[in-house]
Amino acid sequence: MSRALKCLAERGLVFLLTLIAYLAVFGVATVHAQKASALPSIQLGAGMHVITAEVAANDSARAQGLMYRKALEPNHGMLFTFDQANVQCFWMRNTVLPLSIAFIRDDGIITNIADMEPMTDTSHCSSAPVRYALEMEQGWFAKRGLQAGKKITGLR
Repeated sequence: MSRALKCLAERGLVFLLTLIAYLAVFGVATVHAQKASALPSIQLGAGMHVITAEVAANDSARAQGLMYRKALEPNHGMLFTFDQANVQCFWMRNTVLPLSIAFIRDDGIITNIADMEPMTDTSHCSSAPVRYALEMEQGWFAKRGLQAGKKITGLR
């Protein structure tokens, strides 16, 4: 191999090793930053079904919701909590996943469920004052026979 080619090969190797080191350091930092900013999760029950729900309990978390998420793990969703029972309305702006939302009273009883289409500003509202709303992948409640009048357990 000529001296010029050998020099280029060494520089390429140095560049590749530098790139790998950079990605290792900043890739790990990004993963840790995402974990650090994750919302707390709780376990809920819906009959015999167990749900892992991230809890959106403040204005910022509720405004962000599941926006920009590309997927949900099986039996995972987001529980929106409110300080007082009121009619609550949700839309799907910047949300690419089709979702179903169950509106839930203080006692855990579902008042109504709505299917929501992605990337729309259509309002989906509770049929009565509620303190909780639970978003799951679209069809999750229907596939399990859950409807208005059924109870969600584990709410705080």
